[in-house]
Amino acid sequence: MAAIALQAVHPASKSRTGASDVGVATALKPLDPDVVSPAIPAFFIGHNCAGLWVAREAQGRAGGLFLFKSSAVEFAHHRSAPARCALVFSAETFELDIENQGSPLVAVATRWLDEVKRHLARLAS
Repeated sequence: MAAIALQAVHPASKSRTGASDVGVATALKPLDPDVVSPAIPAFFIGHNCAGLWVAREAQGRAGGLFLFKSSAVEFAHHRSAPARCALVFSAETFELDIENQGSPLVAVATRWLDEVKRHLARLAS
């Protein structure tokens, strides 16, 4: 598959000080017209680094964070209605780089996940 427009987050690397660097994001690129016609709305579906589902329209006109894969897919179908859309599922994590238009509960879930991670880190040390 040719160019896919998503912002992949590569695993964090350790700096010389031993601290983790933030993941490096790749530049957004347009979909290859040989793969998906520009006339067809396309959405990228995948996980972000927190494990939440991300749905992002290839042109950046819509996007959201979700707890469930089915919600991300439903969002993409709803935003492209009445036409159907192409769904591109990413094997790599990527972050939503536009305003979240998805689930209002995701902010609560993100804070909860952060608290759980901090608690587990304290238990492990």
